[in-house]
Amino acid sequence: MPLPTDAQENANAHELSTGHPHSHDHPHDHPHPHPHDDHKGLWGWISAIFHLHGHSQQRTAIASDTAFMQDDGGIRTVWLALAALTVTALFQIVIVRMSGSVALLADTIHNIGDGLNSIPLLIAFYLVRRIPTRRYTYGFSRAEDVAGVLIVLSIAVSAAVVFWESFQKLLHPTPLTNLGWIAAASIVGFLGNEAVAWLQIRQGREIGSAALVADGLHARTDGLTSLAVLVAVGGTWLGYPIVDPIIGFLIGIAILFITKDATISMWYRLMDAIEPEILEQTEAVIRQREEVRSLHRLRMRWMGHQLHADICIGVDANLTTAEGHHIADHVRQDLLHTIHHLADVTIHLDPWFGVSEQAS
Repeated sequence: MPLPTDAQENANAHELSTGHPHSHDHPHDHPHPHPHDDHKGLWGWISAIFHLHGHSQQRTAIASDTAFMQDDGGIRTVWLALAALTVTALFQIVIVRMSGSVALLADTIHNIGDGLNSIPLLIAFYLVRRIPTRRYTYGFSRAEDVAGVLIVLSIAVSAAVVFWESFQKLLHPTPLTNLGWIAAASIVGFLGNEAVAWLQIRQGREIGSAALVADGLHARTDGLTSLAVLVAVGGTWLGYPIVDPIIGFLIGIAILFITKDATISMWYRLMDAIEPEILEQTEAVIRQREEVRSLHRLRMRWMGHQLHADICIGVDANLTTAEGHHIADHVRQDLLHTIHHLADVTIHLDPWFGVSEQAS
């Protein structure tokens, strides 16, 4: 039996999409060309990343954007972390030159690596703030995941350096000097890393950034390994200088475990994995609407520290296009107000004929 006219309208796909949770008409939801897209050379690349160009209309549009404010908080946190780790590393470098401790050298190298990790993360947060373009129609959120991969690689390199230096010290042992300064440097390393860890983990969880949380957990473990240098100091003081390279090896092993955890975390993000509890919560929000007769598809993924959802639901086949649009809009608003970090929702409507009609 042919469908009524309204049902024929609804048989076509109806899709709704939003780029931000609090507004329907953000001018930057739609990609469009910009004069600064044509910048060439090194200065063009730098200005593109750090927004060293005009475009006052763009700044006005994003000034009240929640996602923009989250990016701003992430940038501020990374700058603070970079400053803290730089001061910590500089202090430890001076003590390494005075003492010759390979355990302290291992910890110092790791702290320097952490500081370098902040650079790609900082660039990524600046890129995320850029609006979509005609080439990058989904925006630049993936830059954060790329930074996470670079962080994992730098952690692995630091582990290799630590193992090499510890092996050399094991073959050619030399006594430590200035034990008191080494102990002080290890305590400073712990305090500096713990401060960075607290900042990054807190901000990362608040904005949903896996890369920032991973870097914070990395810093926290580094703080604990800094305290391990005290064991090397104690071994030398008791007449066992071999404890120093042994502690260096143990720190290297700890770094390998950090590398494994960070690799798994970034693998999940790059493969568009989603936490099961987030998926279940999203399903519950969709099904609470009586007008939604069936849920055909639900796909979610992280892009940087923002969630994106692709949904296909079944609604009454006799509804008009406007009525179907109204239902989809309600579902979308429910999701944006309930699911934390959800920034973009695309909803596709399919006609639902009822169980008996489907069976026939």
